[in-house]
Amino acid sequence: MKAFRLVEWQRPPELVEIPVPVPGPGEVLVRVAGNGLCHSDITMMEMPGEVGEALGWTMPFTLGHESSGTVEALGPEVSGIEVGLPVALMSTNSCGACRYCRAGRDSLCESAMFGRGYGRDGGLAEFVVAKAQRDLVPLHGLDPVIAGTLTDAGATSYHAVSRVLPCLVAESGGPRRSVAVFGIGGLGGFAVQILAALTDAVIIAVDPNPQRRERALRFGAHHALDGVDRTTPRAIHDIAGSDGADAVIDIVGSDHTISAGMRSVSRGGVYALVGAAGGSLNKPWFSTLPHETDVFTFQGSTIAHVHAVVKLAAEGRITVEAELFPLSGVAAAYEALHLGEGNARAVITPH
Repeated sequence: MKAFRLVEWQRPPELVEIPVPVPGPGEVLVRVAGNGLCHSDITMMEMPGEVGEALGWTMPFTLGHESSGTVEALGPEVSGIEVGLPVALMSTNSCGACRYCRAGRDSLCESAMFGRGYGRDGGLAEFVVAKAQRDLVPLHGLDPVIAGTLTDAGATSYHAVSRVLPCLVAESGGPRRSVAVFGIGGLGGFAVQILAALTDAVIIAVDPNPQRRERALRFGAHHALDGVDRTTPRAIHDIAGSDGADAVIDIVGSDHTISAGMRSVSRGGVYALVGAAGGSLNKPWFSTLPHETDVFTFQGSTIAHVHAVVKLAAEGRITVEAELFPLSGVAAAYEALHLGEGNARAVITPH
């Protein structure tokens, strides 16, 4: 089969021919219908060998962690699963046995640093293997070509929204709460939709791209601001009220968005840092943070949140906008992603 693989550290990936994998005990073989592309894949392409090896990764491996398709074959010791079942595959890896997994907080599992598409073979291929018990997410009628994007971009956004939800519940008879989302790319688009589906909060989208601002309004945002600059916090205060937004979800993570987000969030509010642009806040925390503001950061999501966001999409409460590319066009699709082109999630269709 054809597969898009990293074959050497800090060398561009290659489209190569490799054997179709054979599922081992407790595994299934999945015929890939679609695999979404992610900025973290580009980070892997540029990763020094000593960093990858410290994570336990070895070369070569196939990229792709936003995978979905249909079950093609069952390995030994697998029962209760039918060949032909449409499934999405968990993006993050987890052991199922540690204290975090047992508590349903599997995104904290130490095994999450090594998984499908990051350290072992992923879904940018015609077939991929997956664990039958922990990896398979039924699609409830959702198109398997586009469902894979929900397992990372969609689920990460759902995870962020779930953490800020308590701040978005208004008191009886009180004013509506407000939330600002910085960056309306793939994750930000999902975040706006999920907020609109699960809350009645006033949603303020912030992005310098006019097409993405229009997209945010179409997805349920009430306001769309051109940002981020020194006027952005004042504009958010003008909409949300003098205290600022009750929650900020920063899906960029640059110096500018972190600074603007901190100046936009209210006392007792919550700031969620999702983006990995490497920004910092070079100011004293005590004098910069609004009083009793919660700040958290994370990557990925839990199994429960993947199931939840897939269910929202299957019910038609959120939509997946995807631009489809053949496997032969994967290098061009990554280049467009790197340049920030396109507003839909790039999805590779190997078949």
